[in-house]
Amino acid sequence: MTTTDDRSGSTDAPARLPGDRSHEHLRNFPPPETWDHHVAHDPKAHPRKVPREFMLIPTTCFNCESACGLLAYVAKDDLTIAKVEGNPAHPGSRGRNCAKGPATINQVNDPERILHPLRRVGDRGAGGWERCTWDEALDDIAGRIRRAIEQDRRDRVVYHVGRPGEDGFAERFLLAWGVDGHNSHTNLCSAGARLGYSTWGGYDRPSPDYAQAKVILLLSSHLETGHYFNPHAQRIMEAKTQGGAKLAVLDVRMSNTASHADLWLAPWPGSEAAILLAIASYLLRTGQVDRDYLRRWVNWDTYLERLHPDEPRDFDTFLRVLDADYARYTFEFAAEESQVPVERIEALAEMVAEAGSALSAHIWRSAAAGNYGGWQVARSLFFLNVLTGSVGTPGGTSPNGWDKFIAHGFDVPEGHELWNELLWPPEFPLSTNEMSFLLPHLLQDGRGDIDVYFTRVYNPVWTNPDGFSWIETLTRTDTIGLHVALTPTWSETAIFADYVLPMGHSTERHDTHSYETHAAKWLGFRQPVTRVAMDKLGMVYEDTRDTNPGEVWEENEFWFELSWRIDPDGSLGIRRYFESPYRPGEKVTVDEYYRWVFENRVPGLPEKAEAEGLSPLAYMRKYGVVEVARDVYRQDERPLTEAELDGARADEHGVLRKPTTDESTPPLIGEAGAVGIRLEDGSEVAGWLTPSRKLELYSDAVASFGWPELATPTYIESHVSRRKIDTAAGEMVLVPTFRLPTLIHTRSANAKYLNELSNTHPVWIHTDDAARLGIATGDLVRVTTRIGYFVARAWAHQGIRPGVIALSHHMGRWRLDDIHASRWASGKVDVERTDTGVWRMRYVELPGPFASDDPDSSRINWDDPGVHQNLTFPVQPDPWSGAHCWHQHVTLSPAEPGDRYGDIEVDVAKAREVYREWLRETRPGPNAEGLRRPEFMMRPVKPKRKAFRVRGGEAVT
Repeated sequence: MTTTDDRSGSTDAPARLPGDRSHEHLRNFPPPETWDHHVAHDPKAHPRKVPREFMLIPTTCFNCESACGLLAYVAKDDLTIAKVEGNPAHPGSRGRNCAKGPATINQVNDPERILHPLRRVGDRGAGGWERCTWDEALDDIAGRIRRAIEQDRRDRVVYHVGRPGEDGFAERFLLAWGVDGHNSHTNLCSAGARLGYSTWGGYDRPSPDYAQAKVILLLSSHLETGHYFNPHAQRIMEAKTQGGAKLAVLDVRMSNTASHADLWLAPWPGSEAAILLAIASYLLRTGQVDRDYLRRWVNWDTYLERLHPDEPRDFDTFLRVLDADYARYTFEFAAEESQVPVERIEALAEMVAEAGSALSAHIWRSAAAGNYGGWQVARSLFFLNVLTGSVGTPGGTSPNGWDKFIAHGFDVPEGHELWNELLWPPEFPLSTNEMSFLLPHLLQDGRGDIDVYFTRVYNPVWTNPDGFSWIETLTRTDTIGLHVALTPTWSETAIFADYVLPMGHSTERHDTHSYETHAAKWLGFRQPVTRVAMDKLGMVYEDTRDTNPGEVWEENEFWFELSWRIDPDGSLGIRRYFESPYRPGEKVTVDEYYRWVFENRVPGLPEKAEAEGLSPLAYMRKYGVVEVARDVYRQDERPLTEAELDGARADEHGVLRKPTTDESTPPLIGEAGAVGIRLEDGSEVAGWLTPSRKLELYSDAVASFGWPELATPTYIESHVSRRKIDTAAGEMVLVPTFRLPTLIHTRSANAKYLNELSNTHPVWIHTDDAARLGIATGDLVRVTTRIGYFVARAWAHQGIRPGVIALSHHMGRWRLDDIHASRWASGKVDVERTDTGVWRMRYVELPGPFASDDPDSSRINWDDPGVHQNLTFPVQPDPWSGAHCWHQHVTLSPAEPGDRYGDIEVDVAKAREVYREWLRETRPGPNAEGLRRPEFMMRPVKPKRKAFRVRGGEAVT
């Protein structure tokens, strides 16, 4: 089913906009005016037709970062949720969902979910738990945080989040507490791509306009996998089938995406930048570039000044020397590096040239996450957009910030003046996010300790590399004083917590969020659907715990209450940020918080609500989403308003900057107070977020932090380049950076539908490699990494390039007992550690039928738990972006006598050696100006400018 906006012909309109009756052909969805009183036949009564009345309550999916719209069918008679399906009013997902969305119902009804707060009894990891009250947990946690604040240990409170699923709320409570404690998974996932894009324009992610593209160039798998799988996949396929767009894919595997491609290239891992720069060279030498765009928006004068100071300072000279500088990237060079035939690289170059300004290009994870220097793959990819002028154009590629909308709450706290070097170590001044996966090693280095450590929708023991080092760290109470796991389900990390506090799934919590799904802005509203239904029925409750199963809470109310208890009398200055804007001195409620946001922070929402006779909050509760803007293009050319200028003056580079009053921190060019740029024609426009407010072909930021040779798009040879792999000795590259689009890292373990769909975990190997090594499909193989090995089963076929093996990141879940686990997908293991630091893990029980309140648990017909490969990976931090370089230099061999499926062995002493080896590749900050990190680059929970500077090794105060 497709959806069409009858006014513009665009395929990017929601299926049924509020008040819009132009979509009457969409009969699959009940119209919104019936959502409060929807009657359907009870399927359990079939074949009898027994009517049952439901309320359709919108929320959003939380099973990947797409946040697609959902409608929960809440029965009026008993408030049960009968099913969850798509929300047709959502502009991003347009009523469609992948398998993960409807599987939300499994997570809600999982018989093994955590329903009550639990407190550790005995040693961490020993499996001893007792039920406690929320008050007991809150008082303990709040007291510890209060002591840390009073003792000036504000960098010892750490909030470690995986998928945030929300925008802005975590920043609020962390800033209010005054702690530099935001820690994320990002450097495991997307930091490589983020640095590549940030050094171009200051925005850290791309937003392709797939629906109108002529050519789509992807370096990713499964039509974007998790980012943003469903909304992007729809538009990619519509562009192909309805718009005639061509799809080109670079992927070592015959992925779902590659199977749809008009042109598929399977390069040697890490060689992708060589291919992209060869295409850039082709565009330059054939003159197929957008001269006007380059002249207006690229910092070509800086390029000349830094690299060719003796050349004339004019644009034609720039094009001439740029062509000469990239001439070394020939098709032949790219073919040699990538082991892809020259003619296929030429074909891709011609395809890109034909796209003109309608080139939609995207990279996430993939090569940028896999390789040493992977950030230059992203930088080289966007180079093609810049050369073709396909930046912010219909069918082109925009920065994510143009298509994303964040709605902050009232009285936003100011930044603090701290810098937590456990999260932002000086070795990585260009890291785009916190160096979270190094935490065990940084703690072992003696760089600090932690008083209170939250893990939230995150499972570092399983998700991160070197998980046994995480286990060793999490079991030490002298290193981490209190570990609080905020999770709806058991995980390999929750086992090692002091408190396990049950938080709601996507039908049980409030969040606002917005993602760059297409050339528009929308704001989604996740909400606890039973609570909303109770409101509509006039039922009384105190908070969301009264409306969820057991004592499951939602996080926003939890953070309100915790913050209030940290500062009960307001003396710490924290409580004020959690007081009601409508009832001074009283604690804010979640309804009041979002009421204020929707009334004051969302352009156009009050007017849309008024047109329907609703308050803004009621509108969002009814539809679950609002479209803020559509057809968002060329925001760099947006004229500045008088309010935005507000006395700003242009410097010698044209950067418009307001005067700074912070005399202790002198402004840097294009940074402090910059609001836009005055171009040569006199127009005063928003521009970009870089110091120059232009797209930076030459990045002074990269150069100033010690890497002038990498200041322009460049090819960096990977740690797993073909020259470093001895295939004759059984050495290969292991690619673990993909996952099945039906599974969700940790969160799919308790979704029975998804486990029934995807429950095998083979190692992909090319038939030629299999024959050479004497391996057949189904055979056990041993994959040896630098710190250990794992045993898996082989799958020999021709859908992967020779010399490379691949194992998806979606299985390998394990448990220590049958109580604190999700048995739908996990295997029970025996774990041991020798005195010399060698860890071994072996399955002692595979998945199978088990007794529970869900009769389907007795019908499990799969027995493959998968292999926890990440345990055997050492940390490999990219010296620039800080990204973990996931691709592994491994040896593949037939299993040895005594090996069993899933066996794992790891030497954590070797893991320490590899950590030190990669750390030696860095060039620590600060730079010559005393900056710890470029100010223009995004940073979660950004501190004040003072915190960015050091003098004599000490922070500026």
